[in-house]
Amino acid sequence: ITLVIWAVIRIGPNGCDSMEFHESGLLRVKQVSDMGVIHPLYKSTVGGRRNEDLVITGNNQPIVFQQGTTKLSVEKDKTSITSDIGMEFVDPRTQNTLFSTDYETHEFHLPNGVKILNVQKASTERITSNATSDLNIKVDGRAIVRGNEGVFITGKTIEFRMGGNMELKAENSIILNGTVMVSPSRLPSSAYGEQFSNSNWLRFKLCMCADGTLFKVQVTGHNMGCQTSVNPCGATH
Repeated sequence: ITLVIWAVIRIGPNGCDSMEFHESGLLRVKQVSDMGVIHPLYKSTVGGRRNEDLVITGNNQPIVFQQGTTKLSVEKDKTSITSDIGMEFVDPRTQNTLFSTDYETHEFHLPNGVKILNVQKASTERITSNATSDLNIKVDGRAIVRGNEGVFITGKTIEFRMGGNMELKAENSIILNGTVMVSPSRLPSSAYGEQFSNSNWLRFKLCMCADGTLFKVQVTGHNMGCQTSVNPCGATH
């Protein structure tokens, strides 16, 4: 025990070389210290000297700051914040809120210089871009957009690009009140001679009525039109 007091805490005839205790309750650490868990008292502050950095290092382990269920974890390749209620970042000089998850009071804006927001799941009422930029939503796998009271997508031009299928689901109806365009250059096709060589293939022609109704007609030969025995367009065909 004496060896620990002398070598680690370094208490000697001239006092304690590693730390100072002040009447105000301040504990000043005077050298590099190896600590496991620090429990500050109620409304306590851990800080550094004036004009000097406070360096906190974890030896191959994350550095965790925790108060109740709120936790800030700094790891080698990521920094994560966990909170049951929310979080906000405040400028200590101006006390202005830079970022807040209280969306009822503060509208979320990307900070200056940040062009891409990478999230796994986001819950919000509205996603918009500024008047001079496009809004791009990109995913490596599958993207799901769901609204409790519906999903409304508006814009000068709305373009969907995908490697697989696009699925639209609605309890009542799906309304497309703009111009719907299909680019033939992006549709899969085969060589002209292969169109009817394989009897196992079913080919259809996409047709449209005057009122915008789309329907398909099975292609059974060359120069097929949109004529069919059952007219889906009625008198407007």
